[in-house]
This record gives sequence, C-alpha cells and structure tokens, in this order.
Amino acid sequence: MRIGFLFNHDQVHQVAHSLPIAVALARASASAEIVVATTNPRLTAEVIRLGEGLIGPRIQMVELGLTRWTSRVLKVGFETLIPASKLLVYRDNLDFFRSLDVLVVAEKTSLILKSHYGLRDLRIVHTRHGAGDRAIGFDPASAAFDYVLCSGPKIRERLVRDAGVDPDRIAVVGYPKFDAACEAGPPVFADDGRRVVLYNPHVSPHLSSWYPTGRDVLDWFLEHDDHQLIFAPHVMLFERPFVVSIDKLRVDSPGAIDDRYRRAPNIHVDLGSRASTTMAYSNEAHIYLGDVSSQVYEFLARPRPCIFLNPRNLAWQGDANFAHWNAGPVIAGVEELGRALGAAGESHEKHYRATQRELFEARFDLTDEPSSVRAARAVAHYAGLEATFEPPSIHGLRAARG
Repeated sequence: MRIGFLFNHDQVHQVAHSLPIAVALARASASAEIVVATTNPRLTAEVIRLGEGLIGPRIQMVELGLTRWTSRVLKVGFETLIPASKLLVYRDNLDFFRSLDVLVVAEKTSLILKSHYGLRDLRIVHTRHGAGDRAIGFDPASAAFDYVLCSGPKIRERLVRDAGVDPDRIAVVGYPKFDAACEAGPPVFADDGRRVVLYNPHVSPHLSSWYPTGRDVLDWFLEHDDHQLIFAPHVMLFERPFVVSIDKLRVDSPGAIDDRYRRAPNIHVDLGSRASTTMAYSNEAHIYLGDVSSQVYEFLARPRPCIFLNPRNLAWQGDANFAHWNAGPVIAGVEELGRALGAAGESHEKHYRATQRELFEARFDLTDEPSSVRAARAVAHYAGLEATFEPPSIHGLRAARG
C-alpha cells in the first residue's frame, strides 16, 4: 500500500491541514509506504519544518517538477494570471500518481487526475483546508472525492446537503492544523496598552473587502495610532499581479502597498510570510477585522471581538455562506469603524461571546485525541490498513481551551 500526500500550491498555507495526518500515520506503524510530494522549494521547506524529523527516516519525500517543454511554455507569461504550473504538474507526473493507491490532498484541483487523465482507480481523500462558510467549499466537486475528512458537524451537514456527498464517505476528525507546531515567536507589537487589530481580507475579488475599501482601512489606522494594526491578508491576495475568482468568474488586481503603511510604527504589513499561516497573528490580536476568510474560525478558538466589513452591501442575514458574520457587528466601511472599535469590548460580552462559542463548536469537533491522529485513523480505516495508534491524550488546542 502506497499513500501519497500532495502539496501543490504557490503558498504554504495548506501544509498544516494535512501533513500532520501523514506524520500520525508514520508514527502509527501503518503497513503502508507514506510519501509526501511537493512542487516547489517553499513547500518542501515547510514540509520539512513541520515533519517532526520524520521526513526521510519514516516519510519519503518526492519533489515533482515540470518537463522542459512545459517550463518553456510557462515562460510566455501564463503564470501571472492563472496557476498554470499547478495544473500542468499533474500531466507531467502521471507515473508518480499511478504509483499510488491513495492520494491525500487539501485542495480540489487534484480531481483532474480522475476527470482528465483517467486515473479512476486512484482513491483520493480530501482533507479540506479551513472550516469556513463560503459556498465554494460545498460545491459539487466535493462529491467527486472518494473520501472526505471534515472538522465538525456543521461542515458535514453542509457537505451532505449542499455538495451531495454520501454521508458514508465523510469522517468528522477535528482540525489537524491545531496539532501542528505553530511558531509562537516574539509578538509584533510591545504590550503598551493599545489594542491590536488583525485585518485579514480574503483574496476573492467578488467578496473581499480589500478591493473596494482596503486602503481606506489602512488610512484609518494611519490617522488613529491609538490602535495597532496587523495587516495580514489571505496569503494569495498579493501572490500575483492579478487575482482570478473561480466560483464567480472575475479578475481584479490587488495593486501595491504604499511605503507609508510599511513605515507606520503602529502598522505591521505581512503580505504572505510563513507567520501568516501559523496562527501567530490570530493569537496576538485583540480584535479581528475581516470579511469572508475562514481564518476567523481559527481566531474564535479564543473568543474575542470581531468586526466584519460589508462594503458591497451584501444581503447576508440568514445566508449560511455568511454564518460567521453573526460573530460580531457588520459594518459598511471605515466611516463606521471607529464606533465599532470603541464598542467592541462591550458589544462582544453582551451580544457575541456566546454565539462565537456556538459557531466554533459546530465547526470543530475536538476530543481528547489529537485531530491528526483521528484523521490518520480514518484514512487507515478507509484504506484497509492495520495501524496501531497511541492512546488518546488531552492535546493541543483542546488542552489550551480546558
């Protein structure tokens, strides 16, 4: 039995969602060969960092590349608009994928192996990445996977209802990212009594607050240095000159970040470093300011005030795709930001703390057993493997939450 874990992305944000499962399988003495495949040096470095010393000794590492012809084609410039290399890597490495019995992935592009390249005998397990509410996370593509791992009951419910996934092909396993060794590191700001706000706009052009009002937000904090701001958008927002949304076709450009924001002593700008993926900023911030990013649910592991930007006046009430907007006040733009920040503590305690806990518990089924071990157990059972796992113990985020 040969089980592969694929990391095929520009950024590293998906690694912590499924690599802990590979590590747990390797530790469990599963009767299988565990292989991790990466497609660029950035991913390779992150896999090694989070691999707990098992990459090499217990887990085989494979770096997938592109043929010389494909590389020449990409030099024409396609990569500036679409992730062409991410798609072409499947075609150029079919022999590797044919060598696998099971492929574990955190994204959906790997389904091309079945739909376009005829690898119908390859069983593909989807770990998902994040526990957000956006409709694209519950589209019909989810039903094309052979097996799906999800974080909690609300995610399972929507996979069945909205995506049409067979309930027998879903396992609720918690959130393996919470088990990953996240870098604490020194805080961005000294604790001087000022509140730290995390502004985390999403990448999607038709939903993100960045395109219509993001620079207004940065300007507001320039003028109000009684607050400190961590500007850490979705790691893909500034990865390319243009952003293409696939759920609703639209192209937009994030533009550039003016140096005046970078120079401001009360603003920290991070457009996609590793720190943006480790929950370091979520842990440091006192207040979350965002729109539709699933990172808000990681922030809610410790209930704190949230504010959501709705500059397009989207009709969100009662819409499951915006359920997280019940975790805090929803404002139209920066003209309401000062008032919302001023009332954040009081409104959180009066109106939102209990709701935040309900939202979190519905999306994260955490038990005394680490989520990565639960997920590895589910993969082993699905693959028909014999594996011996360590007894459950209070672990990770559940231990921290008590």
